[in-house]
Amino acid sequence: MSISELGLPVVAPPRRPCRRIQVGPVAVGGNAPISVQTMTTTRTADVEATLRQIAAVTAAGCDIVRVAVPTAEDAAALPALVTKSPLPVIADIHFQPRYVFAAIDAGCAAVRVNPGNIKEFDDRVGEIARAATAAGTPIRVGVNAGSLDRRMLDRHGGPTAAALVDSALHEAALFEEHGFRELKIAVKHHDPRTMIAANRLLARGCDYPIHLGVTEAGPLLQGTIKSAVALGVLLAEGIGDTIRVSVSEPPEQQVKVGNHILRSLGLRPRQLEIVSCPGCGRVQVDIHQLAARVEAAFQGFPHPLRVAVMGCVVNGPGEAREADLGVSSGNGKGQIFVRGTVVRTVPEHRIVDALLEEAMAMSEHPEVSP
Repeated sequence: MSISELGLPVVAPPRRPCRRIQVGPVAVGGNAPISVQTMTTTRTADVEATLRQIAAVTAAGCDIVRVAVPTAEDAAALPALVTKSPLPVIADIHFQPRYVFAAIDAGCAAVRVNPGNIKEFDDRVGEIARAATAAGTPIRVGVNAGSLDRRMLDRHGGPTAAALVDSALHEAALFEEHGFRELKIAVKHHDPRTMIAANRLLARGCDYPIHLGVTEAGPLLQGTIKSAVALGVLLAEGIGDTIRVSVSEPPEQQVKVGNHILRSLGLRPRQLEIVSCPGCGRVQVDIHQLAARVEAAFQGFPHPLRVAVMGCVVNGPGEAREADLGVSSGNGKGQIFVRGTVVRTVPEHRIVDALLEEAMAMSEHPEVSP
């Protein structure tokens, strides 16, 4: 029985309809391209160090950057950062509501508030809404399992998916009472299953753009897997308008992982992609070393080629044939494929050079241009 006979979709569903807000020049929601965010790890008051890190994440493909504002010195640095940053800056506010107003006054592209740990937040919503409206500043309501409002913890018995969404929608309703709807909402949890459940509930419960992330995802391997699983599920369902990958790595690594997740789902334009086999007893070449050498040689290659690096006669020719450029290796040599056709056979030690030579020749033709 075919997929069509089963009635199963063969393409991802459309994006969830929602409101659109502007985070500086970056549109979020309303079917705008999904943006990648990260957060600086420098002290915000150290303007030069923070700007250097913002430059690094910009080069890695970041769209929006968030900076922590835990002190008066950090708040005082915001005007300079906003003026000099190549990316829209979101101020991340906890505990002290006065820094919300400082961030709005500084011209931040948006302000992230965590209602669970800001003193008397509910009583200040009207003031915040008026100031944000006057400045045209959107607000991100960020609800995390680790800092959930005590009232919600007591009501739900813990940081459940329902508790996270209940808290977020409660705060959104307070803003709505003051006519403010320039909101973006995030409900985060360290467990991908809870995070997925919470965002599904949130998507059904409001029409605001949603920021996705698995909070405290962990070291690079674990955090990448947890983030790819949770974000991948939701994005494939059309849920999510901006993302952050919270792995314990420098911010530029977070950005690179986020971009890879989006590209793997066809939500960002293609770039260089290397397809390589994992290796098995049929392989007659050190495929791990060969793939690593090809990856290093193609670092920074500007065109969106798919390069297949294969090591056996079972899947190798087929995968190499389906790629833009590929090699099927074995018996001390490699067959080089260009757009499905074998163009030459080279000794094993010449494979990387041959692939580069063919890639450069292909780059002269419009069908491989970005």
